[in-house]
Amino acid sequence: MGSIHPSAVIEDGAAIDPAATVGPFCIVGPDVKLGPGVELKSHVVLTGRTTVGEDTVIFPFAVIGEIPQDLKFKGEATELVIGKRNRIREHVTMNCGTEGGGGVTRVGDDGLFMAGCHIAHDAIIGDRCIIVNSVAIAGHCILEDDVIVGGLSGVHQFVRIGRGAIIGAVTMVTNDVIPYGLVQAPRGELDGLNLVGLKRRGVARSDITALRAAFQMLAQGEGTFHDRARRLHDETTSDFVREIVDFVLADSDRHFLTPR
Repeated sequence: MGSIHPSAVIEDGAAIDPAATVGPFCIVGPDVKLGPGVELKSHVVLTGRTTVGEDTVIFPFAVIGEIPQDLKFKGEATELVIGKRNRIREHVTMNCGTEGGGGVTRVGDDGLFMAGCHIAHDAIIGDRCIIVNSVAIAGHCILEDDVIVGGLSGVHQFVRIGRGAIIGAVTMVTNDVIPYGLVQAPRGELDGLNLVGLKRRGVARSDITALRAAFQMLAQGEGTFHDRARRLHDETTSDFVREIVDFVLADSDRHFLTPR
């Protein structure tokens, strides 16, 4: 069974599952919903229309569900929805959405959000993402499943980062990143594929070979980056390569980081 420490402030209207634990000196706002097994360690502020999924643990001094850091925000009713089994470490901030961005900031399941990172309004974060210390994810970004963003990095608003990509530490990402891409350097250069991540996931050697060939074609083939992606679509039999192609050909507000 859960518990609520007597020093915690629980505002009227908050929906706290009986199996949730609220530690000392936490503040839980009136529109917050905590699922079973959620644990607030201590000194956590949860506010706004915020839902926290089961077995998520939030560490001291995190501020979750506050209003967006966006001057266009005028107090409209927006949400933050956090999935299951996340680990949200000290001093993390996650903001609710804005009306112009769809109204919801959404975090998937099984993520690790290390100390001091920020998830801005209307961001969509997939499952099993790792956001390392002091990373800033700007508004309207989309991070697909299994993305890792290295410490002290920044991701520009509206950027999409494809599934399984990895961003090196101290990197500024200003354009979209293909699935399974490896990005590094201060101004964010697409420097290869996340081969270590692919191998750890047990991806077949044939698919890794196909991905490496596709990367070379995207880097050195004729025509524009989109032209090369369209040719890959017609030629490949690999689902992993097709995933990259579909990502490149989808609608986006940003350009792409292209292979060096």
